[in-house]
Amino acid sequence: MKYRFDNCELDNDSGELKRNGEPIAVEPQVFDLLVYLIENRDRLIDHEALIESVWNGRIVSDSAIAARISAARKAVGDSGKEQRVIKTVSRKGFRFLPTVECLNDDAAGSAGTEHGPAAEIQALDHQQIQICKSADGTRIAYARTGQGLPLIRTGHWLTHLEHDWHSPIWRPFLDRMGRHFEVVRYDQRGCGLSDWEVTDFAFERFVEDLEAIADASGYERFVLYATSQGVPVAVDYALRNPARVSHLVFLGGYATGRLVRDNAAEVEQGEAILKLIEHGWGIAGSPFLQAFTTMYIPDGNREQIDSLVELQRLTTSPANAVAIRRAVDSFDIADRLAQVAVKTLVLHAANDGVHPVAQGREIAANIPGCEFVLLDSANHAILPQEAAWERFFGELLRFATS
Repeated sequence: MKYRFDNCELDNDSGELKRNGEPIAVEPQVFDLLVYLIENRDRLIDHEALIESVWNGRIVSDSAIAARISAARKAVGDSGKEQRVIKTVSRKGFRFLPTVECLNDDAAGSAGTEHGPAAEIQALDHQQIQICKSADGTRIAYARTGQGLPLIRTGHWLTHLEHDWHSPIWRPFLDRMGRHFEVVRYDQRGCGLSDWEVTDFAFERFVEDLEAIADASGYERFVLYATSQGVPVAVDYALRNPARVSHLVFLGGYATGRLVRDNAAEVEQGEAILKLIEHGWGIAGSPFLQAFTTMYIPDGNREQIDSLVELQRLTTSPANAVAIRRAVDSFDIADRLAQVAVKTLVLHAANDGVHPVAQGREIAANIPGCEFVLLDSANHAILPQEAAWERFFGELLRFATS
């Protein structure tokens, strides 16, 4: 059966969704969610019915449901603010609003799905989680997703491989990156699915973790993508292993950590953040968690902010949060930048509230031949709803394939 609504056409037989005549990549579970809402458009669908039909009765979190609803809205050109296609009825469920035209199309139903858009969707919907050991025996969890050029994303502050896979912030990012890259990413030591019982957070240990991941990936040569605290780690890895890194791509990074910068105000800010983490981490409803989140995504919507708050509570312990934050805020690779011999692209949000754009400019100015791109954003993590999203991925793909 083929359904036509609004400016979209959904073919349940071929597994294809089109908007304005153009194919839209959508993961199978989100596709099934859309089909279920369309087929039950005459009634309100509560959470229980949705879980029973789309998740086959498995236990799922509210954030997982919210992430799928968000992805379904995005696929059909809707949003949480507009809700002109999928409406949320507070504390009750969801309604599919548009008038739907049902079309029988045997020809469309005979189309194969082994190749083309549906095959691509299947490839993007799966993540494979594995565990490797770093040089000191610490177990590091990593995941492989997407298809295309090999790319490793360095670990950074606050990740959780499973939570991120359902996050309204990170899942769209991973889906978009997975269209062109086979991505290996990992939870850094002390958080996520990696070992929490860790006492050594020295800079060298973080580099050894990346070395272990690179070896476990099986890639002989790859794009190395790093953001925030992952940038100093990526720089050091590239200096030690230049033959394995084809391109370096940095977003929102720094050369000198907040606690060791020649700026008294930033050092004071770093110490204040550590004190707030010590007293407010992991406490449900903590105003600290909300404030900390808005530093990272000041332009995030409520769903994205709530997801990042939840991630903070799930990803590590208060003690680890303090230890990791103190360690990474002391990283300093400024004196090694000039030795980098790998092609490098630095991207930085113009109004990044976590690491100032001056840090991005310092990196770009000191790595020979480095490219620099200023993004029109205030978010440390670039979000799908902002114009900088398309600019970021366009620059990433252009540079990595050059």
